[in-house]
Amino acid sequence: MKKNEIPERVTALRQFMEERNLDAFIIPSADAHLSEYPPQHWESRKWISGFTGSAGTAVVTREKAGVWTDSRYFLQAAEELKDTGFELFRMGQPGTPDMTEWIIGETGKGGRVGIDGLVYAASDALALKKRLEEKEIALETSFDPFEVIRSDRPAIPANKVFTLPVEVAGESVTNKIARINSELKKRDANGILIVTLDAVAWTFNLRGNDVEYNPVAVAYAYVSEKETVLFINPEKLTDEVAHSYQEQGIRISGYNEVFDYVARLPEKSTICITGNKINYKLLQAIPAHCRILDIPSPVDLMKSVKNETELQGFRNAMIKDGVALVKFYMWLEKAVPAGEVTEVKVEEKLREVRSAQDHYVGESFATICGYASNGAIIHYHASPESSLQVEPKGLLLIDSGAQYRDGTTDITRTVAVGKLTRQMKKDYTNVLKGHIALATAIFPEGTRGSQLDILARKALWENKLTYWHGTGHGIGHFLSVHEGPQSIRLEENPTVLQPGMVTSNEPGLYRTGKYGIRIENLIVTQEHARTEEFGTFLDFETITLCPIDTRPIARKMLTKKERKWLNRYHKMVYDRLREHLTNEEKAWLKKKTKAI
Repeated sequence: MKKNEIPERVTALRQFMEERNLDAFIIPSADAHLSEYPPQHWESRKWISGFTGSAGTAVVTREKAGVWTDSRYFLQAAEELKDTGFELFRMGQPGTPDMTEWIIGETGKGGRVGIDGLVYAASDALALKKRLEEKEIALETSFDPFEVIRSDRPAIPANKVFTLPVEVAGESVTNKIARINSELKKRDANGILIVTLDAVAWTFNLRGNDVEYNPVAVAYAYVSEKETVLFINPEKLTDEVAHSYQEQGIRISGYNEVFDYVARLPEKSTICITGNKINYKLLQAIPAHCRILDIPSPVDLMKSVKNETELQGFRNAMIKDGVALVKFYMWLEKAVPAGEVTEVKVEEKLREVRSAQDHYVGESFATICGYASNGAIIHYHASPESSLQVEPKGLLLIDSGAQYRDGTTDITRTVAVGKLTRQMKKDYTNVLKGHIALATAIFPEGTRGSQLDILARKALWENKLTYWHGTGHGIGHFLSVHEGPQSIRLEENPTVLQPGMVTSNEPGLYRTGKYGIRIENLIVTQEHARTEEFGTFLDFETITLCPIDTRPIARKMLTKKERKWLNRYHKMVYDRLREHLTNEEKAWLKKKTKAI
């Protein structure tokens, strides 16, 4: 994308707005399914602004334009929005105006604001509508300007889908639907609309390649005791898949037919939705004679608690990933001093070693490889223009992951590629201390992630340091690398951690213009012990298999207990990977997992 094209696109949007008497238009990052990574058809915010991060909202008025994004993307957005005419608004920072209040100020009483209700979360649209109407500003929700102004707009993907056998998924579609209906009955609901692509994929043991990194397919679903309907372009189904669903009593309907179907739901039906996981257009299609039950999705909670087959799949994937990473880091150690490594080359090499593993499907997200100052850009992605040569000094941060048919991986390592400063070692060790504190946590059943987040930050806070992203997100089973409903972060989240949930553990520290540090493993919540008086206690099993670089550790800063955890972790890594390695690789890993 050329930056000089952005002003022309904004001019075209303003012309569209003028013809429809709109004073402002809001473009979110999402698609019709509120996805983190939308198919290219819905990448409108990226197209109009030039900002490529996965989170952010663009607003265009008759005279101004802005993008609101969070701390993960401040540095990236500042660079990408330069000379585009878009102003960057850093969310959560002092002095940054609230987006809606800014729109109110720019629009004024009697104004008209436009959105495309198809790509706007219903809860957000309702809140926006209420606030604008308080100021006598109208919200128009039926416009899609990009159908008009974007001549090269990609079509909605029509790729073929495939299904996972029970041997991989661990549960049949029929059983999942029965469980969903059981949950609906508990809530006196007649049916549930499933909109998010990962929830549809999980429910129907369905996988596809409509979205980059996430093996999902564009579809909606409705589940009820009466019938289950999968709304999908029929061209996406092979005869075998269509027949299999038919045998399971699942009705197949056209993708866009969901709106007519919902509009015809029986009188006095109670329909279960999740306000931030259904688009506004679909919410509006629900008839007034239906009762809407807006609750956290029971499907998301079921999906987050992995069964034993899924957990075994994760462990299998970790071995494959671990083997690939041994090969990668052995190469890196030799290639950096030889002057053969750039940030882009790292991404290519990781793809090469992972793709040689069994059941490899693709990357689980765009590799974040940041050397020196680029490591401080939290969601940095190297391009040929920005890619730095990795020199034999300082720190290199690599956050990467893969999709295998039996599991999803996500791992960050920060490695010493040469001489380090004392500050680097101190910072690295404080991040490691936080990682270990969370990994070794023991907590009572019913604990929320927000109650554990401080463990990962304590060592940093004591040194007047912090990081602004979450500490942990859920991981899907051969699904989305970022999955809810659980999380470990400062912000309150009512979801409690349950045995079987797979979550990341990734504290970090970022010094702008200097370097970034993050250490990430995946952890599984499991039962620790049952007590007669105080109930059940839980802890975490770390399942990622890759050495944590010991060269940047300031050893004296670690307690005996912290060193013991690290040594035990490294012993596990060696023991589980050694039989899959050559003698040379085994010797290298033995050295990297040596007790400290």
